[in-house]
Amino acid sequence: MSFASDTKKELCKIKPQRCCRKAECYGLLLFGRSFSPQAVSLTTESLAAAHLAAEFAAEVAGAVMDISVPQTSRKDAVCTVSAVGEEQAAKVLACFGHSGHEISLRIGFANLENDCCHAAFLRGVFLACGTVTAPEREYRLEFAVPYMNLANDLAGCIRDVLEIDLEPRVSRRKGAFVVYVKGGSRVADLLTFLGAPDAAMELLQVRMLKDLRNMVNRQTNFETANLEKTASAAAQEVLAIEKIRSSGKLSALPDDLRELASLRLQYPEMSLRELGQQLSAPLSRSGVHHRLQRILDFAEKIR
Repeated sequence: MSFASDTKKELCKIKPQRCCRKAECYGLLLFGRSFSPQAVSLTTESLAAAHLAAEFAAEVAGAVMDISVPQTSRKDAVCTVSAVGEEQAAKVLACFGHSGHEISLRIGFANLENDCCHAAFLRGVFLACGTVTAPEREYRLEFAVPYMNLANDLAGCIRDVLEIDLEPRVSRRKGAFVVYVKGGSRVADLLTFLGAPDAAMELLQVRMLKDLRNMVNRQTNFETANLEKTASAAAQEVLAIEKIRSSGKLSALPDDLRELASLRLQYPEMSLRELGQQLSAPLSRSGVHHRLQRILDFAEKIR
C-alpha cells in the first residue's frame, strides 16, 4: 500500500462526534465527483472512505446512498458512492444549505459548527480529493479541486485553522486546480491536525533519516576534499625536496629547513601538525607550513 493509502486508512478509523460527522460528510461530498441537484457522488480508491460517506450522508441528511464496487483484483480500483436519484441528491444539498443553483460552488462555513469541525471537514476533503507524496520522494500534500473559487476557499480554510503558517498554495493542472502544502514540518503538522499522527511520525522519521544521511555525506565529502588537498600539497613538497636533493643543494638549506625536508621525505603521509610534533623543537601547524613554503620557494629558484 502507498503512503497516501495508509494515511487515508488511518483517517477512516476515527470516530468523530455528531457535529464533526456532518462536517466530515460535507467535506467528502462537496469535494467529490459531483455536487448538484442532478447527482451527488464521490469516487475514491478507498472503500472505507466510500462507506464513511454513505454512512454519514444517511445519518446527517437522511439520504440513501449507493456504493458501487468494481469486480476486479486491481488494488487501485475506483469505487463510487452516489445519492440514489435526484430526490436523495436534493436531501444532501438541502442538509448543507445548498440550493444547487449557485453561480459558483463555494464552501458553506455554516456547516462547520465548532472549532473541532474544521479538522473533520478537512479530513473529509482529504479523503475525497487529497493525496500525500511518500516522504522518501518529497514532502507534499495536495487536493485536486475542479473549481477555482472552491480551491481558493479551501486554501483559506487551511490557512486559517492553524496557528502556524502552512502556506497553502493554489496552482492550475490539466484543467483543474491543486491546493497544496509543501515542506516536511508543514505536511506533518497538517497530517496531525487531520488526525493522522502515525503518518506524520513516519514522515518525520524519514526526514530525520534523510537529514542524517545528507549530513554524513557532506562530512564525508568535506573530509575527502581535505585529504585530497593534503595529499596534493604533500606530493608537491616531496617533489620540491627531491629537486633540491638531486641538484646537490640540500646542504645549502638552513638546519631547520633541512630537518623538516628530511621528515617530509620520510613521512609523506603525515599532516602538518604531525610533522611539527616530530621535529627536535616541536612546531605549530602554521610554523611547519611557513617552513615548507620556504623550501618550495628555494626549489623554485633552482634552474
